[in-house]
Parts: sequence; structure tokens; C-alpha cells
Amino acid sequence: MIPAPFAYERAASVEDAVARLARHGEDAKVLAGGHSLIPLLRLRFARPSVLVDIGRVPGLDGVRDDGELSIGAMTRYCDVEASPLVAEHAPLLAAAAAEVGDEQVRHRGTIGGSICHGDPASDVAAALLALGATVVVRGPGGERRIALEEFFVGFLETAIARDEILVEVRVPVTSAPWAFEKFNRRAQDWAIVGCAVLAGSEPRVALVNMATTPRRAPLVEEALARGASAREAADLASEGTEPPSDANASAQFRRHLASVLVRRALERASR
Repeated sequence: MIPAPFAYERAASVEDAVARLARHGEDAKVLAGGHSLIPLLRLRFARPSVLVDIGRVPGLDGVRDDGELSIGAMTRYCDVEASPLVAEHAPLLAAAAAEVGDEQVRHRGTIGGSICHGDPASDVAAALLALGATVVVRGPGGERRIALEEFFVGFLETAIARDEILVEVRVPVTSAPWAFEKFNRRAQDWAIVGCAVLAGSEPRVALVNMATTPRRAPLVEEALARGASAREAADLASEGTEPPSDANASAQFRRHLASVLVRRALERASR
């Protein structure tokens, strides 16, 4: 399909982008890498009257270490995957970024765009949840920091306001064992189910495509903290979830996959 008509504006700075969003209100959408938004425009699931392009705003990309990793919102998947800092301090995130789409997608899509899209099938979102990441958003009232667990509020819905943009992702530095597992029908497809595991004294497990939002698996984490085996903990992976049924898999099959993949990830992380 052809997108509905819209106006195009290119922001020169973060402040300029925020001002444009405030001026246009609910009629505006932010354009970052475009790999999430453009398909919605073509299908007319999204019909903004104005697109505010932040692709050339300076200072929104790159990775730095200042006690925790600071990843600019416009940092591309390929740069996250290739970053020595991410490889050293958050290898789980590098592994998840390497699983996103194909090389064309990874060279265009951005980490901030993925988070703001809020897709429950996002590999990167699951990895960031397991890592305990937070996001920094900026609006007319200044900056605020939001824990990623509180950022996802519904299907393709987030806590970011209409006149705010995400400027960076903050990821705690860790040396804990980790693993990432996903199952898809074809290479480069969205995961039917996946999981990200951060092991250690405070285990964290996040699930891909098992609810209306990216989410953690708290019962698995509590079981591990009590000393349960990988198999025992993984049996709780689907508890409290709301997996969809669609052309790719039934909800029942997704629940089975969640247990299998979480067990595999836990066993890998403990080797």
C-alpha cells in the first residue's frame, strides 16, 4: 500500500525535535531508522500528518563507558554489535543485536527506534530488560530517566510522551554469565519465542513474544534465587504470560517453547 500523505520535517538538534513535536502534538511521529515506522505507514496502521526526522541530529549515536554504558538512541544495531565496550561489559546485548533481521536492517535500524516501537517480539528489548537497563528521554520539561520495565505499557505503547524523544539507553556494566536463545521458522524472521538470561547472584530472565509487551519472567528468577535447577525454573517460564496465537504458532506451543528455550539458556549460562 501507499502511505497516507504527511509532511516531512528534519530536526537540527534534540531541542529542535522536541519543539517540533510539541508544536504538532499527536499528529507527529519521530522518524529514526525507519524500519519499524515505515512498514506501519505503508499499511496505514500509522497515519501521522508530520514526520520529524532525527536521523541527522548530532550527539545521538555512539557508545561510551562512564561507570555504566551509555548508548545513544540513534546508535545502529550493527554498531552495538561491533562495539568493543558492549562486547566487554554487556555481551548479551551484542548477541541480541546480531540476531536482528539481516545486515541491511542492522545497518539502518537503531536501538532507540526499536525500544520506542515497543514490539513484544524485540530481541534487543529482552536483552536490555535482562540487563536492567534504563532509558533517558527529553522533553519540554527537561530529562527524565525511566526503568525499562516501566517503559513498556502496552502493545506497541510506551511511557514516552508525545513531545519527548529518547536520547540514550543506560546499561549497567556486568561480568555475569549470560545466554540468548530464540526460535524462528526462517532466518531473519521475528522470533516466535526467545529469551535473554543474565545469571549470577541476581538472575534475570526476559522473554521475547510471550505477552503484549517485552517482559521479565519473575517466577523463573525467584526459583533460581531459591536454588532451583535450570529445568525446574524453566518450567515456570510461561506462568503469568499472555502469548499470542497466530499463523506462526499457537499460544500453547509458545508456552512449551518458552520452557525449552529458558532451560537451554540457563544451562548455557551456567557452563
